[in-house]
Amino acid sequence: MRGTLNDAKPPEAAPRRNVIAAFAALYIIWGSTYLAIRYAVTTIPPFLMGGVRFLIAGSILYGWSRLRGAEAPTRAHWRAALVTGVLLLVGGNGAVIWSEQHVASGLVALIVAIVPLWMVVFDWLRPGGTRPPPAVFVGLALGLVGLTLLIGPDAIARHGPSPLDVRAALVPVFGSMLWALGSIFSRYAPRHASAQLATGMQMLAGGATFLVVSVIAAEPAHFRVAAISMPSLAGFLYLVTFGSLLGFTAYIYLLGATTAAKAATYAYVNPIVAVILGWAVAGEPFTPMMLVAAAIILAGVALITLARPGKTAKNEEVRLPREERGSPALRETAERREA
Repeated sequence: MRGTLNDAKPPEAAPRRNVIAAFAALYIIWGSTYLAIRYAVTTIPPFLMGGVRFLIAGSILYGWSRLRGAEAPTRAHWRAALVTGVLLLVGGNGAVIWSEQHVASGLVALIVAIVPLWMVVFDWLRPGGTRPPPAVFVGLALGLVGLTLLIGPDAIARHGPSPLDVRAALVPVFGSMLWALGSIFSRYAPRHASAQLATGMQMLAGGATFLVVSVIAAEPAHFRVAAISMPSLAGFLYLVTFGSLLGFTAYIYLLGATTAAKAATYAYVNPIVAVILGWAVAGEPFTPMMLVAAAIILAGVALITLARPGKTAKNEEVRLPREERGSPALRETAERREA
């Protein structure tokens, strides 16, 4: 994860082994969180679960970072953390949590797969944005085709032939857009030099907002701790430790260490992980069609990952001396060219 805007390093400066480890954590851990969320929300209200989850994880990251000597964040850092936490956690993750009460988790994974498309579009439209090369669009198309084959028509219904709850299915569509906006904002907003502290701040802000939403939805009034089942508790603890402390930290790191389109490739791999876990743990089918779909998805991921950055919207400004480049986007583009 990058530090403040003035001392930010270009994506190429990130150690390769750290980037690979972060991608591995993101692909595997977040692929398993769909199952964990499904278990957690069976006896824990969704917004209350999200709020407590991120407040616990955020307090651990923030407290640990401060004990290790991280400087106190500024007001600008807290403002950026609030915006990012609300967009990513309450908007993006909250939509997934809520929708999994009404829509099949496989269909939710398919809907969330539009995140890379949103991110490419938003990163292109921002001031000084990067125009994606054709290979990125081909990779996005391949990913969506592969996901369609992977999930299949059975995901349209939650219980056999039961109809799809269209309104509930539209919630993660909107949530995916908010997640993409938060991801783009996080790349260029002022952030603390400590990756752990910055991530903890975002979780604290998002968790607190989650609790406000929970109170508005009257969840605490109908919740009883004694009613929590062991599967729900296990899913909740997994989300706090692996999903938040490891997975989300890896994602925030990648937003500063690589491009938005590459960071978003988790949306293609996560459903594959979910299918494999279903086959290995729950005895769900793993058909040849699923293997074909997995190959198509990985081909799309490879295209996006290997694509060269496109041209910026304002190429003439990139040639200005480094000290005269006012926009973080222009500064980042120029540093990429000079590297």
